[in-house]
Amino acid sequence: MKAVLFDLDGTLFDTAPDFVVVLNQLRQQEKLTPLADATIREVVSNGARAMVRLGFGVDEGEAGFDELRQRLLDLYLMHLAKHTVPFPGIETLLNQLAEHSIAWGVVTNKPSAYTIPLLQAFAHLPTPGAVICPDDVTHRKPDPEPILLACSRIGCAPGEAVYVGDHERDIMAGRAAGMPTIACSYGYIDSDDDPANWNADHLIHDASEIWPLLQQQYLKNT
Repeated sequence: MKAVLFDLDGTLFDTAPDFVVVLNQLRQQEKLTPLADATIREVVSNGARAMVRLGFGVDEGEAGFDELRQRLLDLYLMHLAKHTVPFPGIETLLNQLAEHSIAWGVVTNKPSAYTIPLLQAFAHLPTPGAVICPDDVTHRKPDPEPILLACSRIGCAPGEAVYVGDHERDIMAGRAAGMPTIACSYGYIDSDDDPANWNADHLIHDASEIWPLLQQQYLKNT
């Protein structure tokens, strides 16, 4: 095992608190009442489009959708990383990986305009070996292209890495790339979804479970 790759929102970082703030700010601008935090958390992994649909009941292609989405993204960029934190156990995990000379990387569907500043806000963490955003590839997850690109940049074969994510498309992408996958139930899971049905190799409920799992299954000589 040479690398561990992570999805970003809902897996590596708890970014939902900032999205809760900005979506409700936008709703306030539109004279609407705030939505509950838990309601917004469920859709964060699905991106800005899903949040606009949730917040305003309009679908992509309908009047006003693009304007609302851009306003949401502008607010988010101004509010980036104000309340975002690594999930409990992630910082310790990244340090453990670094101590054992195991690379880590980010493979996300979040555009680089938001991903890079967010990671820069956590510059005290070990430096990632690769950060792959949709702007870097032709096809985003669930296509395996971004995961394969991350492996190429790190210098490992797909079978020498693990992919960790909180959405079914993460597991689909990892499996298509030919690597073991870990599903995170602590992430942003839709209320009608069940990570146990994603066909991941492993299912965890807390990020602190990742290192013991890696040691047991993939790093038996450490």
